[in-house]
Amino acid sequence: MELSAFLICKVERLYPVLAIFCIYEFCFNENALKTTGLLLLWKVDSKGRLQPNAICQHSLQEQLTYVVLKPAPPIDENNDLRALARAAVEGDERALDMFTWTPGKGPSGKSFSFGPQEGSTFFIGGQNGSVYYLNESGKVVKQFSTDGAVRKLLYYEEKNILITITTTMMLTQHSVTPDGETREILMVKLSGRQDNPDTIWAGAGILATCTGESVIRMWDLEREENYVLSFENHGGYDRTELIMCLVYCPSKGTLAAGTGAGHVAMWKYSPAIGAAALRQEPEDRWKLQPPSTVNGPIADLAYGSCKNLLAVNTVDEVFILTEQEMSAHCQDEVAVVQTGPMQLSIDLFHSNSHQDLKADIKIKGVYNTRDHIAIWDGKKVVVYEINNDNSMIRAAGTFLSESPFVCLYEHNVYTLEPGKVQVRTFQGTVKQLLNLMEAEGDPVCMEVCSHFLIIGTTGGIVKLYDLSRREAKIVSHPCNLADTIIEFGRVISAKCNSNGSKVSIITEKRNSKPNPKLYIWDVELDTLQFFSFETGHGEQDELLPDLEPEHDDDETETEKGKNQAAKDIAGRFPISHFWDKTESKLLVCEAQIRAQDQLKDEMKDSNRNLLNKHTMSDEAEVMVVTLFSTPESGIIIQDSFSLSQLHDRLVCLQVPYFYFTKKSERLKEEESVMTNLMGRPPTSAGPGFQAMVSRRIMRDFYGLENADSSAQEAMMNFSYYLTIGNMDEAFKAIKLIKSESVWENMAKMCVKTRRLDVATVCLGNMAHARGAKFLREATKQPELDARVAALAMQLGLQEDAERLLKSAQRYDLLNQFYQANGQWNKALETAEMYDRIHLRTTYYNYAKYLESKGDISAAIPNYEKSDTHRFEVPRMLFDEPQALESYIMKTKDSALRKWWAQYMESTGEMESALEFYSSAKDILSLVRVYCYCQDLNKAAEICNETGDKAACYHLARQYENNENPKEAIHFFTRAGAYGNAIRLCREHGSEDQIMNLALLAKPEDMIEAARYYEFKNNQQDKAIMLYHKAGLFSKALDLAFNSKQFAALQMISEDLDEKTDPELLQRCADFFIENGQFDRAVDLLAVGKKYWDALKICMEQHVPMTEELVEKLTPGKEEGQNDVEERNRILEGIAEVCMQQRQYHLATKKYTQSGNKVKAMKALLKSGDTEKIVFFAGVSRQKEIYVMAANYLQSLDWRKDPEIMKNIISFYTKGRALDSLASFYDACAQVEIDEFQNYEKALGAMGEAYKCLTKARMSSQSLQEEKLSNLKNRLDLVKKFIQARRGYEVDSEEAIKQCQVLLEENDIDSAVRIGDILGFMIQHYAKKEKWKAAYNCIEEMRSRLRTVNLSYYVDPKIIAAVHQALDIPMKETRQTNGFRMGGDDEEEDGEEVEEDVIDN
Repeated sequence: MELSAFLICKVERLYPVLAIFCIYEFCFNENALKTTGLLLLWKVDSKGRLQPNAICQHSLQEQLTYVVLKPAPPIDENNDLRALARAAVEGDERALDMFTWTPGKGPSGKSFSFGPQEGSTFFIGGQNGSVYYLNESGKVVKQFSTDGAVRKLLYYEEKNILITITTTMMLTQHSVTPDGETREILMVKLSGRQDNPDTIWAGAGILATCTGESVIRMWDLEREENYVLSFENHGGYDRTELIMCLVYCPSKGTLAAGTGAGHVAMWKYSPAIGAAALRQEPEDRWKLQPPSTVNGPIADLAYGSCKNLLAVNTVDEVFILTEQEMSAHCQDEVAVVQTGPMQLSIDLFHSNSHQDLKADIKIKGVYNTRDHIAIWDGKKVVVYEINNDNSMIRAAGTFLSESPFVCLYEHNVYTLEPGKVQVRTFQGTVKQLLNLMEAEGDPVCMEVCSHFLIIGTTGGIVKLYDLSRREAKIVSHPCNLADTIIEFGRVISAKCNSNGSKVSIITEKRNSKPNPKLYIWDVELDTLQFFSFETGHGEQDELLPDLEPEHDDDETETEKGKNQAAKDIAGRFPISHFWDKTESKLLVCEAQIRAQDQLKDEMKDSNRNLLNKHTMSDEAEVMVVTLFSTPESGIIIQDSFSLSQLHDRLVCLQVPYFYFTKKSERLKEEESVMTNLMGRPPTSAGPGFQAMVSRRIMRDFYGLENADSSAQEAMMNFSYYLTIGNMDEAFKAIKLIKSESVWENMAKMCVKTRRLDVATVCLGNMAHARGAKFLREATKQPELDARVAALAMQLGLQEDAERLLKSAQRYDLLNQFYQANGQWNKALETAEMYDRIHLRTTYYNYAKYLESKGDISAAIPNYEKSDTHRFEVPRMLFDEPQALESYIMKTKDSALRKWWAQYMESTGEMESALEFYSSAKDILSLVRVYCYCQDLNKAAEICNETGDKAACYHLARQYENNENPKEAIHFFTRAGAYGNAIRLCREHGSEDQIMNLALLAKPEDMIEAARYYEFKNNQQDKAIMLYHKAGLFSKALDLAFNSKQFAALQMISEDLDEKTDPELLQRCADFFIENGQFDRAVDLLAVGKKYWDALKICMEQHVPMTEELVEKLTPGKEEGQNDVEERNRILEGIAEVCMQQRQYHLATKKYTQSGNKVKAMKALLKSGDTEKIVFFAGVSRQKEIYVMAANYLQSLDWRKDPEIMKNIISFYTKGRALDSLASFYDACAQVEIDEFQNYEKALGAMGEAYKCLTKARMSSQSLQEEKLSNLKNRLDLVKKFIQARRGYEVDSEEAIKQCQVLLEENDIDSAVRIGDILGFMIQHYAKKEKWKAAYNCIEEMRSRLRTVNLSYYVDPKIIAAVHQALDIPMKETRQTNGFRMGGDDEEEDGEEVEEDVIDN
């Protein structure tokens, strides 16, 4: 029999509306299922219909065993078509630009594609161990082969890793590139049976495998951890049960396993939070739940599309299991808890009794009052009645109803129906209908509190009804949450206080995420307030951020307490809430930490820096928070504590108790394990039975749980006033309470409120002198939480003290706290992670503690870790020599071995001492013992091998005592004791060694050796050298002069400095002068500060003035403080010598240091360094220097360098040399005329010259007037010529007449060149074809300018045209020097220069 087209893989929809099905054919032959290796791939449309033809078809040469999809890479947000379309509609300019693309290119020229975002590629495993890759084009490529048939393929999308599991239990990991290429990175052998293993993903990067054993083998790829999950320590399972199959629900974090005994075991992934996560073992992150049982061994499991459904296949049958949270309700001291599908546990606290009830329906919900209990299953409602003596529970009525929730009040039953709430009798008779308008929606939640009914609808409407009358009557105008709350989704629950004045509401956001705010509707004022569990503050605090103090010191005690309380509960959202039965302003909430934060913390645990102090706190998953809500103070925190691990959830608040349901897996644990905030065990309904509900006394009411209502009311008022910081009213409220236990309780309240001033009063009333003293000493601590922790310690609140010290980050005090309480593991962990400065001290204290307990073996390693074992361990084991010797033999510590060797030596056991001295590498002690034993040869051998100086010195003394000077000298030398070696050489006549030893010795030993050589014939050179080496220059020089050791004298002089005797320096200088070494003499005279003598030699003997020598000859400023003039004269003398040797820069420097800047400028001018001249003139700021610099710059080719021209003008201006500046402007004007024929710019320069000359103050007034007159005349002539040229276009004849008048002016050539005038006229006549007049002008030019070539003024073409027109032959012109005509480029340069001139 053969079948075809069997579906094996389906993937998500692709863009735009596509899906991929990958199928392969197989055949069925008798009882064997055998694949044929045929692989087909189809696409389907949005309705699931296959396309007629397959995309691709491949026949592989082996049986196919598994196929896995390779997901596509993440969507690029910049290229996501849908996101861009939404942004473009909203007006995003970037998105609009992205849609204006050309094919294949985006707006920026980059590749731009709107292709499919989902994957269409697969990995395929075969029976022969081959793994193939099917790419997007439909091509199959073999990637690698494995050992054994491929059983399963898994793809780790976060890291792009393909995991392959074979029938031989080999697991391989291959990294996958974007194009499907693979590379092996790991291969391991899995343990367990090989029959039919099942491997699945159990979270991000976590593999779970069952191999028919009683354990699940887990492998965390992210953290590289291996561990197992088993049934141990759980009474609901048999430890030998075999696990047959696995399934994982990612949304719930639940791993379900089916066993051969018909049990469905579930492990809930619940990692610890905060610092506890660092200590938690990986298997402890999975919490085993109670089993669900079916008939027969389980073969397969599967989660349904609904998260609460689980399908169980036992081969013979299929079961659908539904998950339901156990129902519980508590009211009027009666608690009802569901313990099974049809079982209830009833605790009656007012009579201290217990009842069990077995119902006839599968319970989906329960509600109770003091006298009645209602249960329902979604189809039927059953009401039970509790008789007056609480001895019997009987059925009071039953009726059919599909209401998802039921409430009771007196003898009425309230059920939810579409669009209404029905009020029924216990038998189901409808007494009243509470109809809702269509706009309000259907009712989704309701609650009866006191005599009020609260209803919440799908439209976000909350209504409040009064039930105290015969019929329910609406109290006030409904509250519309949808219009008030941003991103409102739906109402979760709503409850009101005892007098119906306030309604608390928990909502959900529009995206189905929990809302971190608890809303309170003030019915009387019709206002809506909120308290944010995300920040820990109420609306009144969040609306006033600017009023927060800038420093902690500015906060009051009340504000500090409020802020710290807010930090304790921040980052959460409310899950349940209850009002007190009598106190209208008190409510309690359960607040759960945000799930995404838990996941984020867990994922980062492996990479978290262990020294991050903020992770020290163990953050509770659920906290219970009590709040006060009043119109005056808003919503404020009264108390908060973590939900105990023994408790499941909060079900009621009734002063003075909280009521909690217990966790089913904790019911068999001893009640004494759980302690409440006051350090006392909780109370239950009574002895003799296992209560399902536990009561916990409220923090403020310990000692008052049995008090009358007036005392409880007084304590409640005290708690409220204390919370808002009104101490006067707080003490008034409790002035009549005299109980010491009450004062103790109030002191404990101060730990929560952080009111140390109130705590001081409480301790005084308690007569707690030790606590008062300790609290007074704690005021020295800078952190408030540290001070409060001290109070908590004195009151026995160990958990609070621990939490406060963590919050204050006072890990030193936390370490001490753990040590004082005997929590040594926590103390060591704290010291290791956060208090490393006290780590060794902690180990030491722990070791002392263990020693006091008699645990010597455990104390030793802790002494070692504290680095005190060298003293403490011998002290501790001194009375047990064998144990001490055994310890020292095991340890490798050299100090301990040395100590033991000394002990052995003191007892006369030299062989043992030598052995331990050797192992301790104590060379001195070894040599000392060998010398004591008269084994000097062995001692000498050790000294020669090791070179230990102390040992060599000791051995040398032994040889000296034994009159063996040669060996003594040798070992004194190796020990560095050269003085002793020299002494022995002198005593025994070994002069050949003295010099070598002295050169290695200290200065004192050198001097002794030099004295020895000084009186030896022909040994003075050695004495001189040693004196020199020892630093006695005067002695060495005296001896050198006396013995005429000139070579040594020259060497010594190199080390002489200003500290040397001046007479000695003079003698050396005279010596060098006599020998013609003038440079050396000058150096010594400079060192001796005889500057004039040194300068005289430099002047006379022409000693080169280097920069180094000049600095030596320069007196220091500290020397010149007493005689500044002398220092300046020396500096000028140095400069003069430098000038003589043409060292102009050095001369400038010394003239400047002497304050003579004029001479410095003159020296610099001689150097010709233009850049430095300009710089020096700029920084000197002296008129004379400015003028000198400008004069120098005029000597350069300033016509070609505009920067030089600018500096000339600037310096003349700053130097007030206006006459010189006028001359410079005049020169500039002449250059414009001579070189560029630019009379306009020339006129501007002459104008500037005239202005400067007018302002100038020349010594000769007549000369100034003469220059002004001459300049004025030239200005007039130039202006006339310019006017003639400018007026030519208007009246050419008039312009020519003006030119003729100019030619008749006397001295016209001083202002306007005659050639320019005649050239202008020639051009005019030629243009007018007045050839004769033009020729006459040419002749006049030849006669008046005989030495100049006419082509400089007139275009040769014009001259040729004139001669041709008159038929006059051209005369040969002489090529003589004349004024050149400026070209275009030169004219442009001239204009640029002129602009600079005019601007200045």
